[in-house]
Amino acid sequence: MALSLDDILGSHRTGRTAVMGVLNVTPDSFSDGGRFFGPELAVEQARRMIAQGADIIDIGAESTRPGSSRVSADEQIARLRPVLPAVTAEGALVSIDTTLAPVAEFALDAGARIVNDVSAGRDDPDLLAVAGRRGAAVVLMHMLGQPKTMQADPCYADVVAEVRDFLSRRLEAAAAAGVARGRCIVDPGIGFGKRLEHNLALLAGIPVLAALDRPVLVGPSRKRFLGELTGKAAPADRVAGTVAACLEAWRRGATIFRVLDVADVVDALTVARAIKNAADKSLSG
Repeated sequence: MALSLDDILGSHRTGRTAVMGVLNVTPDSFSDGGRFFGPELAVEQARRMIAQGADIIDIGAESTRPGSSRVSADEQIARLRPVLPAVTAEGALVSIDTTLAPVAEFALDAGARIVNDVSAGRDDPDLLAVAGRRGAAVVLMHMLGQPKTMQADPCYADVVAEVRDFLSRRLEAAAAAGVARGRCIVDPGIGFGKRLEHNLALLAGIPVLAALDRPVLVGPSRKRFLGELTGKAAPADRVAGTVAACLEAWRRGATIFRVLDVADVVDALTVARAIKNAADKSLSG
């Protein structure tokens, strides 16, 4: 059974895991761009991910792949209008992947309950206020720069400490805008202005991020660093690497996993949790 939003927001304390299925209503996303651009195809993909065990469907109408250009609020809404209400009608817990307040407002009116902002409220100062006023949950993600330039030359002195400090400041900004801390989720932004070594350090350093006392979301799905490690050039060949990254992130305290390959990650987490539960029972007995 899919988790409720309250379950997800409390997952860092209960240890329950949630899988967020990615639905890109775009022609140019890095791995599946164009595959679900038509409304009927998009809704059918949402149904498929729900059947596979997705707890959240994250719908985005703007690609944030490296080198991508921005899409206006009007164009995002036009892409979302025939899709998002139909997905919420399926009973799914829907997240809107946007940095713009008008898009968030439209999506919340259409039934979305989470705003997933890769800029953590920096692109549009009104977005956090909209979320706060509407009682929406918010994903605050770290990104170095903008999608068009974020991979040009990312540099950090201590990536884990810098991302932790950034997320801490954005939690404060969200609170100042009216978003209760308990409605926030943090995301280190795997692949968003990070080199291979930065992504690995952040995945290893999840306990530092979890110390913020908010659920940690990770989104390693099919990303380039997995290809660098495995030699798999095609994103579709990086599913096993995605599963491994999610399991290692879970072992370190992440509880929400944003992925394209829902069934694989759901199955992997189910088995991993069962083994952990058996181990815990053995130790307690």
